[in-house]
Amino acid sequence: MSRDDASAAEFDDRADGRDETPNERADRNWDELLQELRVMQTGTQILTGFLLAVAFQPRFTDMDELQRDLYVVLVALAAIATILALAPVGMHRAFFGRRRKPELVHIAARIAKIDLIVIGALTIGVTTLIVDFTVNRTAGLIALGAALVAVTALWIVLPRVIRSAVRPGGSPKD
Repeated sequence: MSRDDASAAEFDDRADGRDETPNERADRNWDELLQELRVMQTGTQILTGFLLAVAFQPRFTDMDELQRDLYVVLVALAAIATILALAPVGMHRAFFGRRRKPELVHIAARIAKIDLIVIGALTIGVTTLIVDFTVNRTAGLIALGAALVAVTALWIVLPRVIRSAVRPGGSPKD
């Protein structure tokens, strides 16, 4: 198979058994991506709301310098996560009616991956801050390690294991 044939097969809309045009595939992928972005945005909103409420609690002044620094970093991560989750929507507005949905889906999917990294860091950081503040620094560091292991295992390792267990045609290996 020539390189051009391999490249064409990689982008063949029927290679995965679906009978859809490139535009139908882009529409389907955009809808799936929007669902992912909705979930990510909801989680980010909850964490951001928590972080904003913390600053107005009486015990906020009891935080030590490291905790306050971590808090500021987490607020920045929450803002970045929100901006990243909303970026594909803004791009959709900019590209609307210009027949660029496949390109939009490709770029938005990359932004969603970056946003997952930011949300992972935000989640790990919030867990660390809460445990560090409510228990002690050692417990906070243990929480940091445990959250890092959980995010890495569930968001990186497990998908790779599942991908390697699936044949190129899409069916599980026997």
